[in-house]
Amino acid sequence: MCRLQKSVPHLFPFWTLLLLIGGLNLSGCRLGSTDAATRGQEVFETCVPCHNADGSGNPAIGAPNIAGMKEWYVERELEKFRAGVRGMHFSDVEGMRMRPMALSLTSEDDVKAVARYVETLSPVRHASSLPGDPKTGEALYATCGACHGDSGAGNKDLGAPQIAGVDDWYLATELRKFRSGVRGTNPKDREGRLMRPMARTLADEDAIRNVVAYVETLKP
Repeated sequence: MCRLQKSVPHLFPFWTLLLLIGGLNLSGCRLGSTDAATRGQEVFETCVPCHNADGSGNPAIGAPNIAGMKEWYVERELEKFRAGVRGMHFSDVEGMRMRPMALSLTSEDDVKAVARYVETLSPVRHASSLPGDPKTGEALYATCGACHGDSGAGNKDLGAPQIAGVDDWYLATELRKFRSGVRGTNPKDREGRLMRPMARTLADEDAIRNVVAYVETLKP
């Protein structure tokens, strides 16, 4: 009996130690999550000079509005820039400017962190800047809707990004690039190669501006 009574008090430090270890583990999980979020914001500082702190972009230098853009799409396109799938064509001035920025992300973790951070930014909606006829563009959009959806919300399974809410000048610029072969001709760019023939169904500049004008009316 005496030996049992003496051993009982020693149980309390043991259970206390277990609780402390468990608490530290849980705290570590929270810190890890916080560190990932903080890292994304830190990495985004590289993007700020062109895309602005709020992700709203700068049309004067061809930097699109990326605020709230889906994480999966940002991550995929960054990987394309890093691999030379995008931003290598001599006529793609904006892409060639973007590629070294993407290459400054030295790890997959940084790519994922900054992509996650971009999606957390509040979407910014700019006024239309191009002339175009939305009614005429609606008929042209039927081809686009098959992948991007009737509301322009995109479709991850098809690799089609959200285009509703994207600045009209940027949509028009990228459509021109797809039509001319500046974008979407790299054999490794599966989504771009699917997009290029779709863009080529737009006969001329008026068609581009009209379909973009219609996209500007969409709300995902």
